[in-house]
Amino acid sequence: MSLASHLRDGDRIFVSGSSNEPTGLLSALKSVALPANLHFIQFPIGGFNRHDFTQWPGQAHHTTFFMTPDLRQADRSRLHFTPMQMRHVYDWLQQDVDVVLTQAAADRNGTLRFGPNVDFLQAAMQSARVVLVEINDGLTAPAGGLTVDPDVITDSARTNRPLYVPPVVNIDDTSRTIGTLVAGLVKDGDCLQTGIGAIPAAILSALGERNDLGLHGGLIDDGGMALIRSGVVTGKRKAIDAGLHVTGMALGSAELHTWLADTGTVVLRGANYTHELNVIRGIDNFVSVNSAVEIDLFGQINAEYAAGRQISGTGGSIDFMRGARASKGGRSIIAMPATARDGAVSRIVDKVELVTAARTDVDIVVTEFGVAHLRGQSARTRAELLIELAAPVFRDALREQAHAIF
Repeated sequence: MSLASHLRDGDRIFVSGSSNEPTGLLSALKSVALPANLHFIQFPIGGFNRHDFTQWPGQAHHTTFFMTPDLRQADRSRLHFTPMQMRHVYDWLQQDVDVVLTQAAADRNGTLRFGPNVDFLQAAMQSARVVLVEINDGLTAPAGGLTVDPDVITDSARTNRPLYVPPVVNIDDTSRTIGTLVAGLVKDGDCLQTGIGAIPAAILSALGERNDLGLHGGLIDDGGMALIRSGVVTGKRKAIDAGLHVTGMALGSAELHTWLADTGTVVLRGANYTHELNVIRGIDNFVSVNSAVEIDLFGQINAEYAAGRQISGTGGSIDFMRGARASKGGRSIIAMPATARDGAVSRIVDKVELVTAARTDVDIVVTEFGVAHLRGQSARTRAELLIELAAPVFRDALREQAHAIF
């Protein structure tokens, strides 16, 4: 029986994303005749996930929670961008999924485990009629990954291929300055959540003098691996999951994935745990660090929209911001360059183009020009503090705009 024979007209198909996309399985399916009106659902990450399912045969539809450069060329009549926080995506996927496409591999002991992204996998499998698994012999599964119950597998295909390795992040001078400022806000024993990119990499590289940090978040990369290896991150002071490093996915080098195969203290869990408010509130001194496209004088954050178009998505940032606010001693930090387009455009503006996070979700904002502590400040004072984080050339205009507003 072929893999495609398990699919039916109109099936809603969840496809694992980021580093656990079953690309071998997708290639096999795309090369054969498929039922009509399939509806693919994926949370993609740019560079890792290149499939535009609206280009597949049979007038396929594609639901995404995150825009990527590849999806900007999609057939808009069949591409359905759905703004939703990652924690809520998990709940949304617990029903009306017919088919799951995912990847697994044997660990060092021969136990079959799902690959290095499990953020929504268990939710999608909850209602699925069919689970198709690419078993990749080119990957050794993470020691802390989810084990596979053989009874849930409908069918499988065996491949042997390396995972995609993203380009090495270049930490420029601006990112390094911001990273140093953010690192200065992190105390011994804090538990961190960061994203990917030059600024998160700069932050992690600047934390070498801290002690007993924890990690709990949506991802781990090479920077997190380096801090664990060096003993900076131990997780010893975490009130829950002490000594463990909790993540939903791993994104990085081949070295990272080899290390994860031997490191059982890095535990992969779904977004119903990594992004859950009631879990994060149990971690004292939880520090959430996220970025933004722009922030306005009210403190509202736009993290997904630029020049009139969707460029990313809500992601998990709001889940972590609100978790940080609920954590005893927690802080929600937005770290971003003050300008875009080689200094031509200010990222601190009078009014954002689209609101991703409310003004009440942010405690601290950092640019290369300094740090603004917004929690507990009046609206007027918040605006004054934010103006001081703008590039000097834009500050007079922002002051005029603030005067008109307040």
